[in-house]
Amino acid sequence: QVQLVESGGGFVQSGGSLKLSCTMPEGAFILYHMAWYRQVPGKQREMVARISSLAGTTRNYAESVQGRFYIWRDNPNKATYLQMDSLKPEDTATYYCNAVHQLSAEEHWGQGTRVSVAS
Repeated sequence: QVQLVESGGGFVQSGGSLKLSCTMPEGAFILYHMAWYRQVPGKQREMVARISSLAGTTRNYAESVQGRFYIWRDNPNKATYLQMDSLKPEDTATYYCNAVHQLSAEEHWGQGTRVSVAS
């Protein structure tokens, strides 16, 4: 059973930084496209950043985080990370790790990690 384990959320002042981590203890991590989503109460979950499977040569970012967030993957350690810099209060949300298998489209979600940015 594929599980995603997130960590790294917390409280930070505006302009600060956080790094989120997501590991996949079981499963063929290298074959999954990985992404980070976020959600605030009453709103739809939105994609923040994603990285392609295998070598991770393709990255996409939401316009709202372009230039401030960076996603990368560490295949030997079966982990993906999201570096978040210049954080703003509007970045406050619960962040979810997402994995989609490159062939079957099998999808998995993490439990979410809370990020709070104070103004």
